[in-house]
Amino acid sequence: MFPEKRSDSIAMDRILVKRHIRSPRNGMGFFWHSGAVLPKISLPSIRDTPASILIPAVPPASLKGAPAQHQKGLLVLTDAPRIANFCPVNHPPLPISIPRELESIARVFENSGYQCWLVGGAVRDALLGRSTDDFDLATDARPEAVRGLFRRTVPTGIKHGTVSILRGGRRFETTTFRSDGAYGDGRHPDSITYSGDIREDLSRRDFTVNSIAWNLIEERFLDPHDGRGDLKRKIIRAIGSANKRFAEDALRPVRACRFASQLDFTIEADTLAAIGGTFEGVRGLSKERVWDELRKILHSPKPSCAFRLFRDTGLLKVILPELNDCVGADPRGRPARDAFERCLELCNRIDAAHPAVRTAALFCEAAPPGTVEAPVPPKAAGNICATPDEASAGIAENALRRLKTSRALRESAVRLVRHHRMHYSSQCSDADVRRFIRHTGPDMVDDLLTLCIADASNRSSENPAPPEFVKSPDALDELRRRVCGALQRREAVSTAQLAVNGRVLMDELGLEGGKPIGRLLEALLEHVLDNPELNRPSRLLELSRSLLQSGEFGHC
Repeated sequence: MFPEKRSDSIAMDRILVKRHIRSPRNGMGFFWHSGAVLPKISLPSIRDTPASILIPAVPPASLKGAPAQHQKGLLVLTDAPRIANFCPVNHPPLPISIPRELESIARVFENSGYQCWLVGGAVRDALLGRSTDDFDLATDARPEAVRGLFRRTVPTGIKHGTVSILRGGRRFETTTFRSDGAYGDGRHPDSITYSGDIREDLSRRDFTVNSIAWNLIEERFLDPHDGRGDLKRKIIRAIGSANKRFAEDALRPVRACRFASQLDFTIEADTLAAIGGTFEGVRGLSKERVWDELRKILHSPKPSCAFRLFRDTGLLKVILPELNDCVGADPRGRPARDAFERCLELCNRIDAAHPAVRTAALFCEAAPPGTVEAPVPPKAAGNICATPDEASAGIAENALRRLKTSRALRESAVRLVRHHRMHYSSQCSDADVRRFIRHTGPDMVDDLLTLCIADASNRSSENPAPPEFVKSPDALDELRRRVCGALQRREAVSTAQLAVNGRVLMDELGLEGGKPIGRLLEALLEHVLDNPELNRPSRLLELSRSLLQSGEFGHC
């Protein structure tokens, strides 16, 4: 549990406790001071702050019969006028489950004479009662020593002292205590100096709530910047000078807004004021880093918090100018809220489990005034109506390409923006529902309905709302149920779901391949959309012969 080859000193009030060589396996040992020995004091309970329990003294003669392992575990007290001034302090345990792999890593460090601290977001989230699976470690062991202690490692950022330890199918980033030189590129220090003091390492971090450390072996906190106090006060505060912290890494002002959104905190006044001087640095950030922060914001409970901070600080013009153009704008002439606020409220209404839908919500009002066409009203027959919003879709496409999002997310979000302006009436036939699925795509229909239902709920709070935009969330819920029914019954909505394919048509009807076969399959699908009972091989072949006799498909 404790190092075999180490002498460690801990300052406690006016008392200096010195742990020598080895402690017994059960963590119990003796204290000695001015001719007094204190038996069976639990070593893990020794802490930085004195408590109020007096420890009885025992004459040194009682040590003669002590087991050898206790003698090896002596703790010597010096610089204390009275032994009664000392007593152990218990820290509450870290309120998360520490993975066994992490505990074993900590023991390897400790048994080799090195410190091992859990740092960063894992400690912060644990204190907030949030789950985490991202565990970062800090140690006084140099990177080459870390790689020598563990069989499987990856030099993740060895230039800056970071080595990833691979254990139990997990990766634990481990960074050597260090102080940083100047940040010439606005992201990485030009030089680093390794340190043996974790306090020096914690002082280089961004915010106080991220500068709390937990000793995995001794089970105690180290919090030199009152991060726990700021967690209680629910504020994001830069360590030391906010201007200096932001100059070191231009992503930090974006991160400040993201943390405020994720944790439902506010940004401390001096830290918030310093964001206004970071625009040039933020413009120079890689788009991938910016999008990674936006992605995390979109996964937070209330993304609107971060985007309003972006607007208020001026960062929005730099990060997402397309959304900034919506501030004060209304492409459809509604006075209640500007397009920016409607986008944010729509985004909040959508569950974080739908990242593409939340991304699309940011652009559903992006079209400039005068570019949005009035939607075509539903036909008397009750057809589902969706007027493509090409202007907003184009803006979304350009923004997401610039931010270098994944192709899958970009394409999904753009399709959702394009088709989100839809209407539905209960008079729609089942065939209309099947055509809606075909037009939208079975893979996207649930996301589209999620967006449309949230949009309908968002608009229903506006008073007054133009008639062409009135659509009932209850009606769209009904549409969702009908769509789910059609999909569960596996009703054909694409040519791939027909009971015959091009090869069957050529073999059974003696046809040649080519485009006419594709057109014939599309014609068959139109009939099946109207009547799913037709989707049987014999009936489709019969229908094909009838269509071919009409001469509509030319020479096949």
